[in-house]
Amino acid sequence: MGPDHLILFTRYPQAGLAKTRLIPALGPDGAARLQRRLTEGCLSRLAGGPPLTVFFHGGDHGRMRAWLPHAALVRQQGSDLGQRMIQAMAHCRGQGAGRILLVGADCPALELPHLNRALALLVNHDLVFGPALDGGFYLIGIGPKLKPDRLTPLFAPVAWGTGQVLTTVLKQAGAQGLTAGLLEPLPDIDTPQDLAYLADYPRP
Repeated sequence: MGPDHLILFTRYPQAGLAKTRLIPALGPDGAARLQRRLTEGCLSRLAGGPPLTVFFHGGDHGRMRAWLPHAALVRQQGSDLGQRMIQAMAHCRGQGAGRILLVGADCPALELPHLNRALALLVNHDLVFGPALDGGFYLIGIGPKLKPDRLTPLFAPVAWGTGQVLTTVLKQAGAQGLTAGLLEPLPDIDTPQDLAYLADYPRP
């Protein structure tokens, strides 16, 4: 089995293009600052975990390198979120990774113990998910024997950004004969209503 690897999905914090659902509450600059803060907080909290690659959307390598000078950086590829996740996992598997975890930068409650539990669940499961309180997921992981393209039929019917994302993916996983372990539910920061969770996690 190859080494474990962690993927962090984030977006370059450009005003007007980052955390757009939060712009009504924070304004374009404030939403971009929160994107930056959430990403940097996530990188700080997960330091010491598996080797990490930042897969980014928006911006370019030059601006990302200026922002995150010490991170391994790869641009996200794919027509939608599902395809971008599959492509990122395929990239890491092609580099020899075994168990692969993928997280977003939007969950200020995510800590190293969550990653450790996810990796442990992948010993006896094909997949692992961290359920988000909004019906999506803040973490997805695949075991070393699962090819990333096996996720294609799981993601094909998903309406991303809705409250049925995880339910749909788990149903499809069962139909494909894949086993899935679940972590504890945690909040994502995506909408103005979610900003209340920041009071519980003052250092995202």
